[in-house]
This record gives sequence, C-alpha cells and structure tokens, in this order.
Amino acid sequence: MDDDGYPKEDALENLLAADDGCLRLLNCAVIDKEDKQSFVWKTQHYKTLDEVDCKLIEGIGHPFNGTMLHRRIIERVGVPKPKYFLWGDETEYYYRITRRNEIPVCTVPGSIHYHPSTAFSIKKDWDYASGWKMYYYIRNRFHIHRVKFNNRLLALLHYCCFIIAFSAIVLLFQKTDKLKKLSFIMWPVADAFNNNFEATPPAILLRLKNNEGFSLSSSINSYLKSTWLQILAPFTSSRTERAANA
Repeated sequence: MDDDGYPKEDALENLLAADDGCLRLLNCAVIDKEDKQSFVWKTQHYKTLDEVDCKLIEGIGHPFNGTMLHRRIIERVGVPKPKYFLWGDETEYYYRITRRNEIPVCTVPGSIHYHPSTAFSIKKDWDYASGWKMYYYIRNRFHIHRVKFNNRLLALLHYCCFIIAFSAIVLLFQKTDKLKKLSFIMWPVADAFNNNFEATPPAILLRLKNNEGFSLSSSINSYLKSTWLQILAPFTSSRTERAANA
C-alpha cells in the first residue's frame, strides 16, 4: 500500500470476509483520514460512507490503498512493473488486471483505508531545478494510456490531449520558469515514445541543473512510423502468405 495512508484496524478482516471465492480485485474504501467519512477519490456516485447502500461497490477500486490481490491474479497477470517507478505503477497494474485480463474489481465499503484528502495538483507551482518527479509523471502517463485503451492510436490521441492541457496549465498557473518547464516537458514525452526507462532521479536533476535542451520531433516520427507498421502488419503478412502459396 502507499506510505501516506493507513488501514483501519479491521480492514483486512473485512476484506477477507468479502472474498466469496470469485476471482476479482478487492479494494478498501479510501476515506479522508480527517473527517473519516468522505471518499478521497471518485467512487461511483458516492461521496461519503453514509451514502453507500450496498456491500460491494462494483467496477471501481483505488490501488495501492488497501488492495487485496489473490494469488491467482498474480499468476495470471504478473506483478507491477518496476520501470513505472514513482508514478503510475499501480494504475498500469490496475488496467492490466481489469482491462486486459477482464478481472472484475470491487470496493468493499466496510473495509476502510484512511488517506490524506489533499491530492497532487499540477496547478501548484513547482520548482524547476528540483522537479524531477514531474519527469515520471509525464513519461509514464503515456504508458498508462496504452494499457487503458489497448490501442496505439487512441493512446497517442489521449496523450497528446494531456500534453496540450498540461502545457496550458503551465502557462496559466505556474508562476516561475514557465518557458523552462515547457521545454522540459519535451524530454519525458520523447522518452515515452521511445520506451526509454533509463532516466534516474540524479540524471534528471543534473540535466535540469544544466538546463539542457530537449528535442521531440524525431521521437514522434519514430512512434508514428512504428504505429503505421503495426496497423499494416496483418495486411502485409496475409499478402506475403498469398505470394508464398502462389
């Protein structure tokens, strides 16, 4: 589980009680640790625990905040991928379980995991020289879209919309180093398209300190070419087979 929350004393007991033998991902209800009632993140149409009128809230969960993984899920899906370091590892894993493997997910409202209500906000002004975490937020977002939509073109479209919105937020809400931050965005985007997971926090900090420039055009061209070849692959292979059988 995440290190900024904690389970209620009977959280595990109630998760186990909700396990009826069906293969599914079970998650605690993630509740504001201050008021002990409000859901921290959107959980269907419910805003507080008092509104919940069922034993299981189907179709939603918020890993890794009191998440119970059955051994059969791990055997079938695998484990979280270390390359999605710092941001998005739980989201990628969640979509890999629920979308690619079509395993149901439920929130157990009787099992409580307390979490701070204040969420990360990209509108808050961040220090350019020490903003290494933003690299992972931007880069990994693309790979989350690829698992979520399971379609390269659709993932690219959503990611481009995210980058445009992110850039607009930088211009509108950031108070310091706006142009540097806009230039910085190009680096994790390029690495996302190139499947480059080599950047470490010290390497990111050094590059920020040196204020190195970033190029994106070649990475976009490479990704679009790869996507186009994937689209054409079924037609190319069938044409090759017909030619071989002629």
